[in-house]
Amino acid sequence: MSSRQTAGIIGVGNMGGGMARRLLGLGWQVHVRDIDSSKTAALQSLGAIVHDTPTALAAAVDRLIVCVIDAPQVESVLFGPQGVSQSLRPGQTLMLCPTLSPQDVESFGQRLVALGVHVIDAPMSGGPQRAAEGTMSLMVATPASVFQASQDWLDALSGLVFQVSERVGDGARTKLANNMLAGINLVGAAQVLAMAQRMGLDPSTTLDVMERSSGQSWISSDRLRRALVNDYAPRAHITLLEKDTRLAVEAGDALGFTPELGRLAAAVFAQAHAAGLAGEDDASVFKLYTLSS
Repeated sequence: MSSRQTAGIIGVGNMGGGMARRLLGLGWQVHVRDIDSSKTAALQSLGAIVHDTPTALAAAVDRLIVCVIDAPQVESVLFGPQGVSQSLRPGQTLMLCPTLSPQDVESFGQRLVALGVHVIDAPMSGGPQRAAEGTMSLMVATPASVFQASQDWLDALSGLVFQVSERVGDGARTKLANNMLAGINLVGAAQVLAMAQRMGLDPSTTLDVMERSSGQSWISSDRLRRALVNDYAPRAHITLLEKDTRLAVEAGDALGFTPELGRLAAAVFAQAHAAGLAGEDDASVFKLYTLSS
């Protein structure tokens, strides 16, 4: 093993790729694996070491980040025929970054701990640019001893590390709460801006006002500025907030709590998917309202 700080990342799309670039820029040795070879090739040109399988990557590093999309993909990466469990060793640390249900995170965590692996539940927020800059937020739930031993790694990845609790699964709970609000804010702002446009107002000027007044939200500014120039290239596909808001609503329902606004937002993202916008950025909820106006 190299004396350089080393980490492996499985899933180097928008967020995983941003994290890989961040660590490479800090001089870390970074091992990567993705089913899309174009993504790993781009990182290889920056010095990353590419592996053909999750099994091979896990054998080469002590610290792993899993940054795929959903629970079935995590299951495959962890416990599939070529999954990391085939080569994991006691004492390794594995960070789970996808937005999953708390129950799935707890289940994956228990199975990994049974193998002697330290688990960090650390969903992220902020988008690929902030991941590459190290300014995204990480919502971390892991035992205190694991958190302390991973401080250098966490600080390299993010200047906004929130130590949520020691209970694996609480990172997921925090992320679902955050993303439900993000979804509500985005849907509300897209709807209001489409209404303002219908009223004959200049949408860019209206957004200027919203950004400096009581209607401001980060996700609204980030997404709607792009929407106003018809930039729907996917930084975060519509399907991600569709999934995240659905999971958040399900989490509320399981507690006997009725998140009415979250349910409405989830329905809008599902509507955007059904309207053929699944491959676009989630800013396309604005397009959904303008198409229907």
